[in-house]
Amino acid sequence: MILQRIGNRGLFLGSFFDGAAEKSPYQRITLDHELDVAPELGSDLTAYACANLVAELACALRDLHVRPGDKVAVFKRDCFDIFLLMCAVARVGAVPVALSPSLKGEVVAQLLERCDRPHLITDEETWTRVLPAGTAKRCARVFLVTGRAEGTTELRRDPGARPRPFARTRTDRPQLLTHTSGTTDVPKLVVHTARSLRARYRPQALGARLLIRGRETLAVRVSFVHSRLITALAIALERGFPVVITKDADPGRIADIFARVKPGILEAHPNTFVEWEPLADDPRGPLSNVVALSSTFDAIHPRTVRRILGASRRRRPFHLQLYGQSEIGPTVGRATSRRRALSVDGRCVGWPFPGMTAVRVVDRDGVPSGPDSPGYIEVRSDGRALTYFGEDARFRAQLDDGWWRMGDVGYRTRWGCLHVSDREVDVIPGFGSALAAEDLLMSRLDTLLEVVVVPGEEGAPTPVVVTRDGSPLDTARWERATASLPPMRPPVQLSLAELPRTATAKVQRIELARQLRAAGPARPTT
Repeated sequence: MILQRIGNRGLFLGSFFDGAAEKSPYQRITLDHELDVAPELGSDLTAYACANLVAELACALRDLHVRPGDKVAVFKRDCFDIFLLMCAVARVGAVPVALSPSLKGEVVAQLLERCDRPHLITDEETWTRVLPAGTAKRCARVFLVTGRAEGTTELRRDPGARPRPFARTRTDRPQLLTHTSGTTDVPKLVVHTARSLRARYRPQALGARLLIRGRETLAVRVSFVHSRLITALAIALERGFPVVITKDADPGRIADIFARVKPGILEAHPNTFVEWEPLADDPRGPLSNVVALSSTFDAIHPRTVRRILGASRRRRPFHLQLYGQSEIGPTVGRATSRRRALSVDGRCVGWPFPGMTAVRVVDRDGVPSGPDSPGYIEVRSDGRALTYFGEDARFRAQLDDGWWRMGDVGYRTRWGCLHVSDREVDVIPGFGSALAAEDLLMSRLDTLLEVVVVPGEEGAPTPVVVTRDGSPLDTARWERATASLPPMRPPVQLSLAELPRTATAKVQRIELARQLRAAGPARPTT
């Protein structure tokens, strides 16, 4: 799209912290943990420290003969240095392959196989306890950032090494491989370029400039391998925002951190925000300074928006909803005030960005799209990735004359607002929107931490519920809450740990439905 193309010189990981290190070297980047690659730096970093660390790691990789064009997978225990290592790999001109620590070792082995023997950066514990035997055969070399193991090479930075400039690649060449959420099968490897990353940065940066005028502290709880982290941090570094980055989503620990730093902007996975709802009742006011709540990965439950914004003491706090996908970045968006949070339809994800993105809804089976007959959602954006690595035909199959099939169904209102009803593969015939039903149940039952409606035994809609404290579901309240919904099977109650989830905390609905069918009749909820 035209406004994404003009002057697009790319967004390069290799020089990601360089501009901030020159403009505002003491810009704070605070972590809730120490870095495996540099524990002596502690958890209070600066933009300058991050830039130096990336340069030192890049020197170490060069000394180990990692060269431009090489693929280097990063799969290690959860830590912000995953992102720093990705930047270091890109700085030498190689292509980082970012793999979430939440992936199973067998899945990682499959992805390494697909990459045709990349280098692998990991740690001793992950190498010996998570990855399956035979993984070394799928790698050119294995580098350990901590510990030692036979057949591997230690990757250690040298603070005295002479920094060298990063190897700039062409803006249309592969710069980064990330993986999809894997909600339906083995994750796909998405190929990003510097040009596509800059294109998806622009609508987000524009929204931030229009809606956030002052200097705010950004608190981020996002998977360190997700492309969303790149754009979120790029905006913060450009604006000079102090940044708090956490790997722990536990509400108790998050409350302690937020009570101390009082963040103004929150960015996290929608399901993480649900877990953070109790922070609204904390007398220390960990959410009291929040002016903006941002969620990009999925639509967020209106109840959650109302709870978090309701705890803010700012004059006009708002929720910024962005709808996108790993393959294409954000495509539509909307902002909702605290006053309107309760009345807004949770399925409404917003409007395209003028001059940057476009959206259309294609009729299914010849039936015009609408609330009762959602169509296929397709979008256009220069933020679209290059391809799926090793699966180009699969990538092209989702394209229709430049339009990208999102894999969701929905409709547009007379005002052009896009409503997302369900994933294509999750549609339950005759039930209507499962996502809308879940929003309704979450708003009516404040004890719910999660509710997912999936096709269970014989394909019948089956609600799976998780209560916040693990207590039995109140069946009387459940019956009142579901009275206006289409018939469903009795609810199945699980714990949060029993739900199969992705690296971005999405519920793997197909796997959950498979588990329910394999388990037979629903377990009682009381």
